[in-house]
Amino acid sequence: MRNLANRITSLINLLWREVAKFGLVGGLGWVIDNGIYAVLWHGPMSDSTIKARIVSTGVATLFSWFANRYWTFRHRRSERVWKEFALFLAMNGVGLMIALICQAISRYVLGFQSFTADFVSGGVIGLILGTIFRFLAYRFFVFNEELDEDPAFSHDHEALAAESPTPSKEPSPADK
Repeated sequence: MRNLANRITSLINLLWREVAKFGLVGGLGWVIDNGIYAVLWHGPMSDSTIKARIVSTGVATLFSWFANRYWTFRHRRSERVWKEFALFLAMNGVGLMIALICQAISRYVLGFQSFTADFVSGGVIGLILGTIFRFLAYRFFVFNEELDEDPAFSHDHEALAAESPTPSKEPSPADK
């Protein structure tokens, strides 16, 4: 049981830095996404709020790519930039679909047509669900290279791979 507690503690220690940075990047991405969405919703795309969400999320995605690649997961990025970028876009596409589904359910199933309803359903609820998905996807599928060059992260994977102690075994009569 103590080994399990040690592994959980090691996992928390491993992820907290990435979660904190990811949260800051995500917060800035949220401001970018919803700021652009508000401008588009009240202006040139007021007749197509779903398209406005796609445009605003696209801009926020580009910001998030650079911030996550060069800051949050800088110690895990791959040398194959285009493959990583394609995976990033695919995972963001799924995250966007999560937000759009929430917004579409609010707008077309529940009948809420206001800016506030769109904002809460797509920009808050959809974003929270999409963010959970994105963090796990980025961490385990997009930025998944083990680079030990950064001293702050140099032994993180060792903490998770710690072997559990083996129970002591009495020698058999044949071993004596």
